[in-house]
Amino acid sequence: MVQYMNNNSGFNQWNQINTNKKPSKFSGFLWWLFLFLFAWWIMGLWFKPQQAEVNTITQTTIEKSDVATRTLDTEDISFNVQGLRISKVSLNKHKQNAKSDENISLLSDENNFAEIGYTSSDIQTPNINTHWEMKSGEMHWDNPNVHFMRKISVEGYVVNITDTIKNKTNREIGIAPYVQVVQSAKNQSSAAVETGGVVYANSDLDYINWNKLNKKSFAYSSVNAFVGFAEQYWEVITSIDAKDQTISLKKNGDFYLAQTGAASIKIAPKSETEINTYVFAGPRQSDVLNNASKTIPGLSKTIDYGWFWFFAAPMLWMINWLYALVGNYGVAIILMTLILRLLIWPLTRKSYASTMAMQKMQPELQRVQKLYANDKARLQMEMMRVYQAHKTSPMSGCLPMLIQIPIFFALYKALLISVPMRSAHFLWISDLSAMDPYFILPILMGATMWLQQYLQTTKQSSNTNDVMASTQRAMKWMPVIFTVMFAWMPAGLVLYWTVSNLFGILQMYIIKKTIK
Repeated sequence: MVQYMNNNSGFNQWNQINTNKKPSKFSGFLWWLFLFLFAWWIMGLWFKPQQAEVNTITQTTIEKSDVATRTLDTEDISFNVQGLRISKVSLNKHKQNAKSDENISLLSDENNFAEIGYTSSDIQTPNINTHWEMKSGEMHWDNPNVHFMRKISVEGYVVNITDTIKNKTNREIGIAPYVQVVQSAKNQSSAAVETGGVVYANSDLDYINWNKLNKKSFAYSSVNAFVGFAEQYWEVITSIDAKDQTISLKKNGDFYLAQTGAASIKIAPKSETEINTYVFAGPRQSDVLNNASKTIPGLSKTIDYGWFWFFAAPMLWMINWLYALVGNYGVAIILMTLILRLLIWPLTRKSYASTMAMQKMQPELQRVQKLYANDKARLQMEMMRVYQAHKTSPMSGCLPMLIQIPIFFALYKALLISVPMRSAHFLWISDLSAMDPYFILPILMGATMWLQQYLQTTKQSSNTNDVMASTQRAMKWMPVIFTVMFAWMPAGLVLYWTVSNLFGILQMYIIKKTIK
């Protein structure tokens, strides 16, 4: 990207058209230093861990249950059932890291769970210490007024809790379902991905990050909704198949609480009703969430593609598609980079042609600038005539840069949210979503950026006050600055930029040979 912003891009000529002042030889360097510091500040905000603030809510201890625990195991997940609670969800297909045999575990800390229960002013309902009777894999609890039967089934990463409630009295009773997710409060890092509380209410998705939850509570009302917590790669979401729900998210002492309760459901005398509650505990992965959305509508929207979602989603799809062909995510990123560069070949060719024209125009432009230095209107007119004579524009070299900016940020977001990428190997790199531990790729990227810049720059002017010469000298530091910035970027992103630089060097060589 930087190669399109050197002295031949037209930026400096454009600046001189609009000013009579002789620029300082340090102006170009100061401008790039400002851009670097601004970019560094933005990256610091993205990667800075979220610090927990002082909690003003009265601390509360989550009550423990003394009910015996049993474990349900499926191909995708296994979890504990303790009466009304579900906890210690193990994702059987996802390991802690590339070198670990231990599965990812959600709601695994002490007193972390999803609780599915009922409240009623008419009858006694089961509580967290109620001992259920197991019959043919189903949970039963009985009292003189009502009979509860709970059946738990699993499809993929969705746990379906089906409760059949039978009214044994001669009067109508009301019973209100609720579900809550309790998660330990701790310092969380968003890593530029939306994490924290997630609410889907009235067909609108809302993220409440950890910092906001530390400060205040949030409440919603909706007909169909879900609520839960999301981390960078995983999320726990709950939903009740009932109308008129009230949702809340808050921090309570040492815990975050995501709660939803539905309006009271009326059960006629001597009759029964069935209520379904769903718990999703799994990866924030498009194919997984698309399947789960059949049960929990709107769940697929919880993937955070960022501002450039229209680039990020197709790029993530392309990477996964190429991975299915070649079997390695590093090779898939290289192939995707080549495809993208080939798609913008015509624009890049036009940009290089314009740059070469700019190089030939320099003596004439410098003559015009000196001749009409004190006549701004005439300077503008004469410089535009030079551009028209050479059939180019000051901004013609910017198109590839403008296209690569959204591609860069979209790929950055795609790498951060890609679950398979978090443990993807490539050569010496064990995780393409993390930084290169040996800094080999950032150094290669800086070297290729320097080479590309060197091949594109012209001989410096002997005039130390020439803004083009001073900017060109300042630009020599950009490969170093970008190497430092990219050192902590995901290795997959640095791989993309390195391959893109290499392709650009080859492309520049071909275009110089073919354009007179």
